[in-house]
Amino acid sequence: GTPVSGGTHTTYSKYGVKSFTSSGTFTTKVPLKCDILVVAGGGGGGARWHGAGGGAGGFRTSASHILAPGSYTVIVGAGGAGGAGGANNNGVKGSNSVMDTITSTGGGYGGTYGYAGGTGGSGGGGGGHHNGGSTFAAGAGNEGSRSPVEGYAGGAGHTYSGGGCGGGGGGAGGAGYAAGAPAHGGDGANNDYRTGSNVRYAGGGGGAGTYHGHSAGSTQGGGGAAADPGTAGTANTGGGGGAGDHATNTNGGGAGGSGIVVVRWEIL
Repeated sequence: GTPVSGGTHTTYSKYGVKSFTSSGTFTTKVPLKCDILVVAGGGGGGARWHGAGGGAGGFRTSASHILAPGSYTVIVGAGGAGGAGGANNNGVKGSNSVMDTITSTGGGYGGTYGYAGGTGGSGGGGGGHHNGGSTFAAGAGNEGSRSPVEGYAGGAGHTYSGGGCGGGGGGAGGAGYAAGAPAHGGDGANNDYRTGSNVRYAGGGGGAGTYHGHSAGSTQGGGGAAADPGTAGTANTGGGGGAGDHATNTNGGGAGGSGIVVVRWEIL
């Protein structure tokens, strides 16, 4: 019978591929030397009042990974919900994705008015404030705790009299931009395991402006843009959700994009 099962099967060049866009089971009847991509769910963007972008889900790869014969539970992390509109609500952290010994951490939530961003695979941006004073810190990514880097910090919020701005969420390829820059999300990272051509995953969500129109979209990598309400991160990229803009107080943040797990091996 077929020696490898589970997920969606494709082939290209000399490779067989199993892609998991939702949780499932990967089974191999033979020892398998493979390359694995694991992207977690992105964090949700912060709601109204100077919301910040959600951090991207953690991005991890393992080349020449050895799997013994058996069945492996694959977890594809969901994106975190965006902060609900109508109040100063942070987004929700994304969920972890798992394949064998590889765990990628869900993206940190984007902060809202007066709140810092959450930590995660990539950190969420810090919320803004309109009364002046201190800025609001971004959440940290896992750049210091994983090698290679799983994701970067978000951007700090901005505050000044008359209207602040939220920072962008961090991405797998770089930190989120501080508010007023404008607050784009951090860059995603490329990977070619699924198709043989590079696809960019795990971009941070964009931070929102306020009275002064500093609304910012995210960079490439599936991150959502700041909008009325914030747009969601793209499914199966781990992109962070965009922040809800200040145009009306009812605008919520966008949800983070779900993650993905990809396993490829050489066809003999």
